[in-house]
Amino acid sequence: REFIMKDAYSFDLDEESFQATYAAFARAYANVFRRCGVPVVPVQADSGAIGGKQSEEFIFLSGIGEDAIALCRACGYAANQERAEISRGEAPAEAPAEVAEEATPGIATIAALCGHLGIPATRTAKAAFFLADGRPVFAVIRGDLEVNELKLANAAGAREVRPMEPGEVAAQGWVAGSASPVGVDPALVIADPSAVEWPNLAGGANRDGFHLRNLNYGRDWTASAVADIANAREGDPCGACGGPLELRRGIELGHIFRLGEVYAEPMDAGFLTESGERALPIMGCFGIGLERLMAAVVEANHDEAGIAWPVSVAPWHVHIVAIQAGDERVSAALGELERQLGGLGISSLADDRDERPGVKFNDADLIGLPLRATIGPRGLENGVVELKARAGGESAEAPLAEAAGRIASMLAALPGAGDAPSVV
Repeated sequence: REFIMKDAYSFDLDEESFQATYAAFARAYANVFRRCGVPVVPVQADSGAIGGKQSEEFIFLSGIGEDAIALCRACGYAANQERAEISRGEAPAEAPAEVAEEATPGIATIAALCGHLGIPATRTAKAAFFLADGRPVFAVIRGDLEVNELKLANAAGAREVRPMEPGEVAAQGWVAGSASPVGVDPALVIADPSAVEWPNLAGGANRDGFHLRNLNYGRDWTASAVADIANAREGDPCGACGGPLELRRGIELGHIFRLGEVYAEPMDAGFLTESGERALPIMGCFGIGLERLMAAVVEANHDEAGIAWPVSVAPWHVHIVAIQAGDERVSAALGELERQLGGLGISSLADDRDERPGVKFNDADLIGLPLRATIGPRGLENGVVELKARAGGESAEAPLAEAAGRIASMLAALPGAGDAPSVV
């Protein structure tokens, strides 16, 4: 909050300064998750209903994640699959050839068409049919690529896109398996650059059992919009460097949006600069999924025995296990240690149940507080308390009178302790 109030809401920033502030905020925002013990990858993302032209998600890579993330190990490019850009390669330098119709009986797929004509899928134009907010859309993309529905929705200016049912396709007069944009109302056509830039593509003849060779954009067909609607897949060339993309699952923990003037302009939320000129504020917003973050903290910090909370987000700092808690010496020592820890701003959870030591130790590991302190009759005979870090390390003994100070030192040495003010 301090960072945001100090920098991100400065209304007199120019565009260059705002971009620098946005980048600094993105770095600080990612560090919030790392301080919680969760490594994140900032990735380019779709801004969705919130709007704006630029946004970043902060993704914890996990096999159970709901999002697909495209990563390039060669250049570091990272994007949500809904936004990821791929390289389509360099289009052949060919003059447009004459359109030729060819009989293709029983052929209704790109693979079958390629086998029949003896051409690669990169030399075909594929048709795909969708409803965008109830409006029919004829999507055209190179045959080796797939349509990304969210990108298509953005290109169509629609909230919802779904594939058309066979009956809906037929009702439009489109012939599934033999369709092309030739003769289709351009207002219904959205094309990927791959189908626009590559010459002499093979596509449907819009009648069953026939296809056309040498279709070229501009001469044979046009579209209402040309936009990136390609879905990034495993192994596709990175749009930034051409290296192979890797797809990983991930959990979205946070999202920041560079809104620009998308809200300020329609609301006419202007202000006067120091020179007296009227200007619009450049805006941004952010969100953190607290429930998701808690789940990711556990996913990133656990072992076979249970959770291992980082100090920065642990619900308590110390788990005090009292062995034979009914013993007067143990009860008195427990109360004294809790008092001393409280004086140092260190929170503790005491287990004074009438249970066997093994049960208590197992439960302490399951709950996973950063440190465990064990008080029992045997240790008190020697005037010591046993201390052990949850995330590993050997047990150590500390004199009862020094236990609170030793605990404070041990906590301060654990990863993330610098972000737990009550410990420092």
